[in-house]
Amino acid sequence: MALALLALSPFLVLTTAVSLFQPTLMRDLGATRFELQLTAGLSNASYAFGAVVVADLTLRLARRHVYLVCEAGFVLSAVLALTARSLGPFMAGVLLQGLFTGMLLVAALPPLVVTHGVERVPTTAAVISLGLFGMVTAGPVVGGLVGSFGGWRLLFTSLGVLAVAGFAVGTLTFEGNEPPARRAGFDWLAIPLAFGATMLPFFGVSWLSRGSFSDPEFIVPVVVGVGIGVALVVGQFRKAAPLMPMRPISNTLPVSGTANAMMVGASFTTLLELAEIYLLQVAHYSPVRTGLLIAPQILGVVVSAALFRRVVTTRWTPVLALSGLAGVAVGAAVLLAVSPSNASPVVAVAALFLGYGAGAGVAPGLFLAGFSVPSTQLGPTFALVELLRSEAAFLVGPVLLHLAMTRSTLEHGFHLCVVIMLVVTVVVGVLLVGLFLAGGARLAPPDLEPWLAGTSTGYHSPALGARFRKAT
Repeated sequence: MALALLALSPFLVLTTAVSLFQPTLMRDLGATRFELQLTAGLSNASYAFGAVVVADLTLRLARRHVYLVCEAGFVLSAVLALTARSLGPFMAGVLLQGLFTGMLLVAALPPLVVTHGVERVPTTAAVISLGLFGMVTAGPVVGGLVGSFGGWRLLFTSLGVLAVAGFAVGTLTFEGNEPPARRAGFDWLAIPLAFGATMLPFFGVSWLSRGSFSDPEFIVPVVVGVGIGVALVVGQFRKAAPLMPMRPISNTLPVSGTANAMMVGASFTTLLELAEIYLLQVAHYSPVRTGLLIAPQILGVVVSAALFRRVVTTRWTPVLALSGLAGVAVGAAVLLAVSPSNASPVVAVAALFLGYGAGAGVAPGLFLAGFSVPSTQLGPTFALVELLRSEAAFLVGPVLLHLAMTRSTLEHGFHLCVVIMLVVTVVVGVLLVGLFLAGGARLAPPDLEPWLAGTSTGYHSPALGARFRKAT
């Protein structure tokens, strides 16, 4: 469990921390706001792309070797970033950190889930939930401290030290394995398409920090990138031996879980960014005060992880996932009441619900997909779900943030965008309930013994719209 946390935590902290000390980076590196936004966007793209890359690599290479190489690479990339005196080395270091973290996600999590028996699955699930979103919710606190008091190089040094610890623990505890297909060829369909599906749209939305919605630099990369992503999903569905098991997770439970994780990720990330901008530019709070007001997220994630530990082996996991979507919707509704005079209590309460929603919505959705394939395909399944979730989470936020900042006042733009997220979240929630009912799915616990043995799936999910197919 320590292995997974050490692998995921460093970069995930950065994803929500950097925005609160961006002015310090602009001064020290001589960078523009667009350049730092591009760095953040492409690092998130690298994270999603890295998950797909390692799904391919672990067919031919032992996971232990991949894990150790990635941890060593993360250490070197942290050194590159913390010693940077200009944008170029810093950008390269952060992009590599995203790439290696995405690779570590798929290299480290599946062995953690499948090698310790059924009795350890609940604890493992809770740790994964904390690893995915616990560190994300801690990011604003860290970023606020750095933004107010300085020390971003110390932060990157600390992240590098964590990676060194991860390398040491992995050296001692990560068990070797025989690669399942040493002679498998490079997937010339999935890998190039995954690259285009991540890098192009993330560049496009980053452009909004210096341009507008009508710019071709925004429209073309986003449209082409999303089109490539669709081609990737369709290609994996149709391929006889795909890298990622698209066809097995195209049934009711995994589709609803994946869509739930995508919507929760998009809502959480967008609302968090909007809340930070409001506190900094409308309420005129300091970065440290802003980060501390958002800190109740951490409690929300801890509560959701504790609940997930209790329900993951029961029939209630789909309900918990839907409660996560409800949590971010409540957080959005609370944010609608914010004003400069009440920002402190309102944002703190909203943050609690957003943290719960993130923890309850994403990890359970990930497991709804993971339990729907044999355990031997857990790594590629995680890669696919994380690719889709990352696309949703990190593309929507910059678009609505730009919309908010281009209204007549930022306060008006903030409330407009929160309303948009609230409406979309509620509509998607209703659609997901309809999807579940249309499939005729029943709440049932996963069958974990054969799933861990690799002889069967944990969930036996009905096809999409199965209830209506039977009627005809």
